[in-house]
Amino acid sequence: MVNDLVLSSGPARAAVSPARGGALASLAAGGLPVLSAGEGRPPGPFALACNLLAPFSNRISRPLAWDGRTHPLPPNLAGEPFPIHGDAFQRPWQVASAETARAVLRLPDGAFGPWRYEAEATWHLSPHALHVTLRLVSRADMTLPWGLGFHPWFPRDAGTRARFAAAGWWPQDDRHLPRGPAPEPLPPTLDFSAPRPFPEGWLNAAFDGWDGTAEVLQTSGRAVSVRLAARGLGTLLAYSPGASAPFLCLEPVSHPVDAHSLPDRPGLVPLAPGETLEAAMTLDWSPSGTP
Repeated sequence: MVNDLVLSSGPARAAVSPARGGALASLAAGGLPVLSAGEGRPPGPFALACNLLAPFSNRISRPLAWDGRTHPLPPNLAGEPFPIHGDAFQRPWQVASAETARAVLRLPDGAFGPWRYEAEATWHLSPHALHVTLRLVSRADMTLPWGLGFHPWFPRDAGTRARFAAAGWWPQDDRHLPRGPAPEPLPPTLDFSAPRPFPEGWLNAAFDGWDGTAEVLQTSGRAVSVRLAARGLGTLLAYSPGASAPFLCLEPVSHPVDAHSLPDRPGLVPLAPGETLEAAMTLDWSPSGTP
C-alpha cells in the first residue's frame, strides 16, 4: 500500500509520494488536472505527475571517464540499455516534515555508480501554484560532475499548445541519444516561441538557450493551463510519443542528454565532497485556469 501525503491550499490539491521516489503523484486545481497522473502509461515509476531527477538527467551512453578514472554505469530500468535519470526516482524517501500545504522529504542514501549523496525535496502548494526545490549534497569521496532536474507530465489533447523560447535544439538518434546540437535554426514545427501544438509524431529533444520559462495551454476545458518557471536549470527536454498519447513532457534539467560523454560536459556541475547543488521549479495558474 502506498501512503501518499495529500497537500491542500484553497482549490488546489496535490499528492506527494515518499515511497515512489519522492515524486508528485497528482496535482489538480478546482477539480481539473494540472498535471497528468499516470494516464496512458504503464504502471511504474513514471506513472506519476512529476519525478525528481538526481544525480543526473536522462541517458548516459558509456562509463563515466573523469579525472583519470573510469566508472561503470549499469542500466537501471527494464528495457533501457543505458542508465537513465539517476536513482532518486527509484528510491523511497523519508518524510522530514509534513504540513497542510507543505512537505519536506529527504533521501539519505542516494547512490549510483561513483555518486553518493543526500537529497532534500520541498513541495509547497498555494491556491494557484506549486513550488518544488531539490537540493543535493555530495557524499562521494571525490569531485564528480553532477546534475539534476524535474520531470513533470502534462495532459495532452487536440487543443493543447506549448510555448517556450530556445536558441537551438539537439536531435536524437535511434538510441534516444543526441546527435549533437543542430547546426541549422529551429524548424517551424519545433519553434515554440509562440504557442503551438506538439508534433503529431514522436518527439524527444533537448532545447538549449532556454530562458527558464514555459507554458502549457489547455483549450478543451478538461485540464488547467499552467506556466512553468525554473531556477538553476538551463536545458528543457521535450518528450511525447505522439498525438495519440494523453500526455506530453517539458522537463527542466541542468544538462543535455548524455552530457557526461561530451568533451565539455555542458551543464554538469563539478562538486567536491560536501558541496551542494540546488534547483527549483514553480508551476502556477490563475483562478480561471489560465497562466
